[in-house]
Amino acid sequence: MSRKIETVEDDAGKVVTYHRHPNGGGLIGRGADVDETAFISPSAYVEAGARVGPGSRVGGGSWIDRRARIGHRVVIGDAVHVGQGAVIGNRVHVGSHSKIGAGAVITHGVRLHGDSTVAQGSYVGARTKRSLPHDNRKARRAA
Repeated sequence: MSRKIETVEDDAGKVVTYHRHPNGGGLIGRGADVDETAFISPSAYVEAGARVGPGSRVGGGSWIDRRARIGHRVVIGDAVHVGQGAVIGNRVHVGSHSKIGAGAVITHGVRLHGDSTVAQGSYVGARTKRSLPHDNRKARRAA
């Protein structure tokens, strides 16, 4: 059985303390808010100040950086990095080996394939007819 408290030395030589999440055993930094119904893989990290919503799953080797916000029922694949301050809406699926840049926003219901890259500060939204510019709707009706 693994220990409930882990200490890790970061790149700057600072010792950081994590506790194990009861559902999956992932490493949770001090001040992170991870819902008890979320599953955090044993080799995943959720940094201080991050939040993971109910029913979400974070895959092995994934890293949820400081102040990132993960919504309800989100699936984060294996080896994904969610950058500092990124916001991921509800029911989003992020494929394995993806990189979400710092401050990026991904709206509800978006599905990203594996190996996707979302640039720092980007906005990714689900396309619907309502979100199309007015001129594009006219062009579709005429076609």
